[in-house]
Amino acid sequence: MQSDARSGATNLIKGASGDWEVVIGLEVHAQVASKSKLFSAAATEFGGEPNTHVSLVDAAMPGMLPVINEACVAQAVRTGLGLNAQVNLVSVFDRKNYFYPDLPQGYQISQYKRPIVGEGVVEIDADPGSGSGAGGERLEVGIERLHLEQDAGKSLHDQHPEYSYVDLNRAGVALMEIVSKPDLRSARQAQAYVSKLRTILRYLGTCEGDMEKGNLRADVNVSVRKPGGKLGTRCEIKNVNSIRFIGQAIEAEARRQIDIIEDGGTVEQETRLFDSARGVTRSMRSKEEAHDYRYFPDPDLLPLELTQEYVAALRKDLPELPDAKKARFVRDYKLSPYDAGVLVAERESAEYFEAVAKGRDGKTAANWVVNELFGRLNKEGLEVEASPVSTRQLGAILDLIASGAISGKIAKEVFEIVWKEGGEPADIMEKRGLEQVTDTGAIEKAIDTVIAANPGKVADAKANPKALGWFVGQVMKSTGGKANPQAVNELLKKKLSLA
Repeated sequence: MQSDARSGATNLIKGASGDWEVVIGLEVHAQVASKSKLFSAAATEFGGEPNTHVSLVDAAMPGMLPVINEACVAQAVRTGLGLNAQVNLVSVFDRKNYFYPDLPQGYQISQYKRPIVGEGVVEIDADPGSGSGAGGERLEVGIERLHLEQDAGKSLHDQHPEYSYVDLNRAGVALMEIVSKPDLRSARQAQAYVSKLRTILRYLGTCEGDMEKGNLRADVNVSVRKPGGKLGTRCEIKNVNSIRFIGQAIEAEARRQIDIIEDGGTVEQETRLFDSARGVTRSMRSKEEAHDYRYFPDPDLLPLELTQEYVAALRKDLPELPDAKKARFVRDYKLSPYDAGVLVAERESAEYFEAVAKGRDGKTAANWVVNELFGRLNKEGLEVEASPVSTRQLGAILDLIASGAISGKIAKEVFEIVWKEGGEPADIMEKRGLEQVTDTGAIEKAIDTVIAANPGKVADAKANPKALGWFVGQVMKSTGGKANPQAVNELLKKKLSLA
């Protein structure tokens, strides 16, 4: 448990009787990126017709025995290494017993006392969303454990007015349950934690992280207490499937618990669901404890034993992870922590930037990628992989700017043409006559015309040098934005005797 001072007064919630502190822990269920399920060869691809990706093992036919998928084990170990966690060389699969129609075995194969991965840590910004971009205080969120388990099927309640249907396509799909310690103190911190965890998983390639498809979802544990007091009774909000909803669910549940306590009531430990349409949580069932599931080692599966050499080989193959990449971008490309953080949020974005920045000024490349490219991608609802402007094309635009062939303003025009029509930036510049005017004679002629037409403004500029910007704008306008801005500034200063 972290100290109260570390949680920060800004994260307190005001109630009728004073300030309250919310304590949050998350159990994130991440679907393992694998072609087949945890204990069978059935496919894991999304979107198949109901009950078409089901083996006899998944359907719990008599006599069928589970066989561990080595690829899923490797993915779990790689995730543990990416979380700076302890990889346990010996782990055990257990049966978690409960009945539900979409659980054909009557139990879930999971891990209880001896998981494959032990304690680790994820670093996030202590005050995410502040907008400072300064890369200030960091918060370490402890990882309690990561264990492998099989997913259940899916119950469909809206397909028939009288009956519920069961789709077993997901039954047996490998999940990594990543359990955090109760180190989070606000909805924004919880959202930042899940975002960071999702980024790490996607960098590692161990989970696609697509929350809309259900391959990343969270159970959120929330309790409230007076600052520095003993922990309150926690409630678990099940299967929250978006980062936005995680924040809303935490705020709604914290407020509900505070209102109950301040009204003289007692918070009951229970499992709840978040109703996103109404913005409230509602009761689902009383909270089960571990003994309710009657865990015991699965007799069909031997303990899973790994070697140090196996773990070392997987560690050697890990990619550069977000925090290390961000530090390198700040160091090598001289980027601000904010820009570096934006660029490394997705592995594809970081790779795009590095391809553009290779052999060029890092700050300029970052400015164009973050502001122009990402801004346009967001507007169009596209991912960076679908960008109509390739890294080569954007790099060519930056080369034209660096050489003085085009101005920054004209570069944006070229970018727009490439986005809509494609083509080579240099060819576009030549064919459309967009090359920057550097001929001082032509620029002087344009300046003389503007000065002659605005004698009153000349006096203003001499009295207030800041008014020079108006003349620069007029000259650039008269030349169609093609004049070299630096040359315009220098010649104007001489013409107006401001140099």
